[in-house]
Amino acid sequence: MTTKRSHARFSWVRATADWLLLLALAGVWLPDSATAEVKLPHVFGSHMVLQRNMPVPVWGWANPGETVTVKLDAASQSTTANDRGEWKVVLPAMQAGGPYKLTVTGSSTVECDDVMLGEVWLCSGQSNMEFGVGNGNNAQAEIAAANHPGIRLLMVQNHWTPLPQEDMDGTWKVCTPETIAEGGWQGFSAAGYFFGRELNEKLGVPVGLIEADWGGTRIESWTPPEGFAAIPALKQDYERLQMGDPRTDLHRERLQQTLDEYDKWLQAAHQALADKGLVPTVPTYPTELLAPHDVQNATALYNGMIHPLEPFAMRGAIWYQGEANESEGMLYAERMKALVAGWRERWHEGDFPFYFVQIAPFKYGDDPKTLAELWEAQAVAAEAIPNAGMAVVNDIGNLTDIHPKNKQDVGHRLALLALAKTYGQNDLVYSGPTFKSMSVDGDQLRVTFNHVGSGLTSRDGKPLDWFEIIDADEGGFVKANARIDGDSLVLTAPEVKHPVAMRFAWSGLAEPNLMNKEGLPATAFRAGQTPKRDWVSKHVPEAKDYELVYDIDLSKLGSTIKYEVDNHAKIRRPFDRVAYVVELSDDNWNTKDIYVSMDAFTDDPAKIGVPAFGTGAQFQQNVADLNVYSNVKGIVTGEHLDGGNIEFWPGNYGQQNSAKVPHASSDVFDFGDEPAAPADGYGSMQVHNHNARQTLFAINHWREGKRADIGIGNQPTNNPDWTFAANAGGYHTMRLRVLVHYR
Repeated sequence: MTTKRSHARFSWVRATADWLLLLALAGVWLPDSATAEVKLPHVFGSHMVLQRNMPVPVWGWANPGETVTVKLDAASQSTTANDRGEWKVVLPAMQAGGPYKLTVTGSSTVECDDVMLGEVWLCSGQSNMEFGVGNGNNAQAEIAAANHPGIRLLMVQNHWTPLPQEDMDGTWKVCTPETIAEGGWQGFSAAGYFFGRELNEKLGVPVGLIEADWGGTRIESWTPPEGFAAIPALKQDYERLQMGDPRTDLHRERLQQTLDEYDKWLQAAHQALADKGLVPTVPTYPTELLAPHDVQNATALYNGMIHPLEPFAMRGAIWYQGEANESEGMLYAERMKALVAGWRERWHEGDFPFYFVQIAPFKYGDDPKTLAELWEAQAVAAEAIPNAGMAVVNDIGNLTDIHPKNKQDVGHRLALLALAKTYGQNDLVYSGPTFKSMSVDGDQLRVTFNHVGSGLTSRDGKPLDWFEIIDADEGGFVKANARIDGDSLVLTAPEVKHPVAMRFAWSGLAEPNLMNKEGLPATAFRAGQTPKRDWVSKHVPEAKDYELVYDIDLSKLGSTIKYEVDNHAKIRRPFDRVAYVVELSDDNWNTKDIYVSMDAFTDDPAKIGVPAFGTGAQFQQNVADLNVYSNVKGIVTGEHLDGGNIEFWPGNYGQQNSAKVPHASSDVFDFGDEPAAPADGYGSMQVHNHNARQTLFAINHWREGKRADIGIGNQPTNNPDWTFAANAGGYHTMRLRVLVHYR
């Protein structure tokens, strides 16, 4: 491209060139508005299935102003192509049947043969939907038996783009042993095929399956902008999309600002050239102005693989995805709401059915509770999204394979949802047991279920497993005995006298055996209120005489310290003692608590909290008259203890025991370390009992958030004061309180 290097033109050309390059790299399909013949998008073709009992949109391209007529059996509609060569008609609803011929006539004629009227379903998601028939159980036998002329298959080729596309690559095919096994990941989607096969058999009508999936992809990539706009929790996602969309005012305003910056740079560069001076740095093109530029970016796969299908008439969609969003917990429920709301908005068919698969048990990372939280989010989405349903597969997974091979049952359970909820077959049990209510009766909990079918049972004949309960006063969640009593379970545990809450299958490794007698499993859930205990008020008598100054949720640590409660500016009276309370709990709600009070080491309340840079806190000294209370085994407790010392500073430190703290080592990080530069560095908030050779508690490296060092007592291995532990993310809850006692 050749152009004058005028200021504004240079900036515009550069930005435009970058944009066109991005479009070219992404393979954006640009329709030819000057086409000389009538064209249909690839979602239409011979051997396709059109949706029965529903108006059928048909669209395509022709010469601007050209009259186009569409005929299907006895139905016929005509229209005129607009000035961009686009046209669309809507054929009336028709009963199931075929084969028919779809004829589109204008300056040329397009014919689609062997067209059936039946049920059309979109099959989408990531790799477990992409998982082909050739990968699964009994693959060769299933392929050999896949001779189903009433099932038609359309596989959308993988393609992401920055902007919505009007067409895609794909061809409708009759389901045969050859076509079911070709393309994709070892053939057509196994979950989609087994779902469609059962609908075809049970309904006796043709079934069209459209596969649009891509392994390893996030749900955001499949979601249209309208979906993000519909969900308040995803407001920031929507705003980012608007900024990156060249069709929005927000994008154009920011782009103009960027072009103005380029113009100023050009002027300065020309002046530098004339003056033989230094040229200033070229402004960086703002990344927020980029449209989707990666397969994982929001809307990228929607643009390339879903938008080209709209508004092809269909009954509904099935979805199998979540592995790529496994760590997002309840946010995933909001993302599912956005996906479905966006698709429904784009299709203009109302609340079409949306059925999905809850992802299977598997070892993701080091925290098995993370997957349980995603399961909970999926269950919430199934309840919150109108006309939706979830197939549970925790009994047919594989803990060592993220792609379980039994897709026959996956398809069957999706089909049960559709047959019961969409096609009105009310005699079907389509769900496993789901939580209904919980009540407390003395030392036991009673949990009642919906969808019990002909009764609750154990899949393997063994005692029901993966149930846990927690006591109101002591301890964490413990394994519970579960006894079936009609539509309920009675839960007990010897060590729990006052149960208040329960949870089921609360681990990504859980393959629980509770199901109904129809063979459908129960999903993970929680019920009741996990107790909020104040260990200090119960076990530390002196605490009632202290006043709270700071309260901080340590899970929110970061470069800026944000207290839940900050009363230091209200402290007007002299105080003679300071107390620290650290409370830590694991995923089972087992708690570690410590209370430490000491004679005041400063009269400034701003310096007794987390010693972040700017507080002025810098203390390495002994503290007198130590009182220690704790439920952590091994901690030396008592009142008026000698040997207390603190290490409070925002900077770095080394192992050298330059302060000659008794019993400290210069070989490890412990209770006798040496402050070091920079002053705003690693950070240490440690209270010790050097006579007992113990760290009482440590909060280090707080700017790292979930990779901060936090512990009570000596770290069992490595550095006793928890330096480099990077373990904060391993706790379920973390809390620090700072209190003072007035003179």
